[in-house]
Amino acid sequence: MDAPAPGSGEVPEDPFELPNSASAVLDDRGRVVGWSERAREHLGYPPDEVLGRMALELFVDSRDHEVVREAAAACERDQGWSGVLPVLHRSGRRVELGFRVRAVIRAGPAREWFLVVAPAEEMLQWETDRSVLDGLFRRSPIGLSVHAPDLSILRINRALAWYTQLSTAEIRSRRIGDFLIGPDLKTIETRLRRVLETGAPLIFTEQPCRLRSDPDHERVVSVSAFRMEDPSGRILGVTQLVEDVTDRYRARRRLALLNRASARIGTTLDLGQTTRELADVAVPDLADAVSVDLLESVARGDESAEETSGTVRRMAVHSVVPEALQVMYSAGSVFRFDPRTPHARCLAEQQPILEPELRSSPGWYFQDPERRRRALELDAHSLIVVPLKARGLLLGLLSLWRARRPEPFEEDDLTLAEEFAARAAVCIDNARRYTQQHQAALTLQRSLLPQELPDSSAVEVAHLYMPADPATGVGGDWFDVIPLSGARVALVVGDVVGHGLHAAATMGRLRTAVHTLAGLDYAPDEVLSHLDDLVNRLADEQEPADGRSGGQQIVGATCLYAVYDPTSRRCTLARAGHLPPAVVTSDGTVTVPDLPEGPPLGLGGLPFESAELDLAEGSLLALYTDGLVEARGLDLDEGLSRLREALSRPGRSLEETCTAVQDALLPDHPPDDVALLLARTRVLAPEQVASWELPAEPTAAARARQLTEATLTRWGLEELAFTAELVVSELVTNGYRYGGGTPVMLRLIRDRSLICEVSDGSNTAPHLRRARITDEGGRGLFLVAQLTERWGTRYTRDGKTVWTEFPLAGSPRDLLIVLQEDAVEG
Repeated sequence: MDAPAPGSGEVPEDPFELPNSASAVLDDRGRVVGWSERAREHLGYPPDEVLGRMALELFVDSRDHEVVREAAAACERDQGWSGVLPVLHRSGRRVELGFRVRAVIRAGPAREWFLVVAPAEEMLQWETDRSVLDGLFRRSPIGLSVHAPDLSILRINRALAWYTQLSTAEIRSRRIGDFLIGPDLKTIETRLRRVLETGAPLIFTEQPCRLRSDPDHERVVSVSAFRMEDPSGRILGVTQLVEDVTDRYRARRRLALLNRASARIGTTLDLGQTTRELADVAVPDLADAVSVDLLESVARGDESAEETSGTVRRMAVHSVVPEALQVMYSAGSVFRFDPRTPHARCLAEQQPILEPELRSSPGWYFQDPERRRRALELDAHSLIVVPLKARGLLLGLLSLWRARRPEPFEEDDLTLAEEFAARAAVCIDNARRYTQQHQAALTLQRSLLPQELPDSSAVEVAHLYMPADPATGVGGDWFDVIPLSGARVALVVGDVVGHGLHAAATMGRLRTAVHTLAGLDYAPDEVLSHLDDLVNRLADEQEPADGRSGGQQIVGATCLYAVYDPTSRRCTLARAGHLPPAVVTSDGTVTVPDLPEGPPLGLGGLPFESAELDLAEGSLLALYTDGLVEARGLDLDEGLSRLREALSRPGRSLEETCTAVQDALLPDHPPDDVALLLARTRVLAPEQVASWELPAEPTAAARARQLTEATLTRWGLEELAFTAELVVSELVTNGYRYGGGTPVMLRLIRDRSLICEVSDGSNTAPHLRRARITDEGGRGLFLVAQLTERWGTRYTRDGKTVWTEFPLAGSPRDLLIVLQEDAVEG
């Protein structure tokens, strides 16, 4: 390429070219013996005026002689010199010129000096550019290599030669494959060939790199490359700049891993899911295989035990080596670490353990020799064990293994694992606390709600319960099926104001009270009256939830209480502010009976009324709370209409009916607690019931014994006859004595047990007492209590009924003999 004309102002394309340079030759005495045309342009002298003359006298001002002599001395000493000197122009003015001087050896002792001269500013720029080029190859911290078109190495700088452990001269003419291994070589050669073919430069492209001299450590380099061409456009090769960015890459990777861990761990409050998320995030960026072990107490949701070397439960495992899953303990395994293993030391000391080389770690060998052998066959070679700690509690440990990745764990990896485990431990502890609270809520639910409804001859039942707060698992709604005397059953559905644990606790107290009142055989309206008093007392006991004075928490509830008698098919109901039940006949006809409404519980002082329904055998009674019919934001009429439609299909089982009601009325997460109780009525056959009216005469007891014996014989219960006669005789005698002269009613029912009932017109309650030795009476009810499975009293509008129950299997005759013997000894 032609150099631009002097003074044109254009910058040459080649920074190492001196376009305005001139040349001259001096002999060994300093006389000018050679002169170029460009030298004439710089100094104004034609050749004939300078050739043969002393350069010092012709070109140097007397004031600058000393400076020139020092330069000449340096040139003699070093066989060359470069710098800037002042010289005289032919016009007499002084000009600054840059000089490069080199010795030229001639035959004989004579010597000449070759001078390259250029304007000072150009010479300085040229020296700077040459210094930059020299710095790139000698002092630059960034690697530089120059390759021929066949990618053989033409030149390499010291920074890159350091990694090869060869000198720059020894590397010349070698190839990249002499220093790199594996797919890294193929990647870089492919990219360099693309630069050669297209001319498009490669800019800051990161890639992994493994050196043959250090194959166990993976480096990451940033590569930039450009194609080299001469002025005519001929391709000379390619130059690449290589920077080791391993530390920067690892720091960026660590930050990205921590960010991913923060985003992906703890997405739920499920303890198992949280530990699986921890294992999944750590592989493969940090380790080839990961296991998460929690102390057994923590896995159950409890606080961690003081014994830190105790039993652990493996919660999660993950590996990029499928065979490793056959070697590691599987998820769900419960075991103990040998005290000599790194895992046991980590638990005991609560400090991280780094084992860069497992083969030199004797402690690892003690856990399971067979698993150890198989792990070594899979090239497991490095281990990190980090304790999982949160809020001062030890939760378990995180174990990380390397097998496929050849480089061992380092201190930086340990630091990353600690940060990683610290963040994950907080999520695990949150999940543990949730598990603890959830288990407490489930325990509360199991204690507050019936887990298994009693099997009854009166009704077949099914239920649906959905709390508004799924986190606690309980709410203020409840249902119950309570066996009563005389083969009857009580059906209860209630709703406490509010949601969550406070409403559930109130519900539990009400449910307990209902059981107590049902055991006393109160009528439905009387049960609600007593519940109303209880709710009022609860409201008085409550303090403000926020601890401030002024005002109390609202404690209120609604309830529907029904008693069904399978002997009479009569159902007696009373409700306190609750929705009435739905009654479904066997053909699918649905009605909602008009029952006295009654005020909600807690208002106090208002009466409740009962109503009676006659239900045909196979009728379906549906008791529910308002959350069922108002769950989808429907008004009450529309909700009841959907309920009728869901109940109106005959021929389905009760469980299928519950599912149909749920699908028709409930979303996945209802906004209010929901309780539904379905009861299909049964009727005792006439031959299972026998009843008589006995006149108030002294012979009533004898007559009762005769009737009892005959009936039990007919029913095939002769083994119970003796005991039943004794009990019936005692109860009828009491009725005759204390019944006020009214007839005594005797009823026998053969159900799951033998039921004996004696009714009279007295409201006096019978009392169980222990008679003294000298007493002639008072032992009757004591014998009744000892000879029967259950007994009790219920009151009616016309008097009272004393009832007893005998188990059908076996006879208490032996007990009677024992009691008689005790009495004789007394």
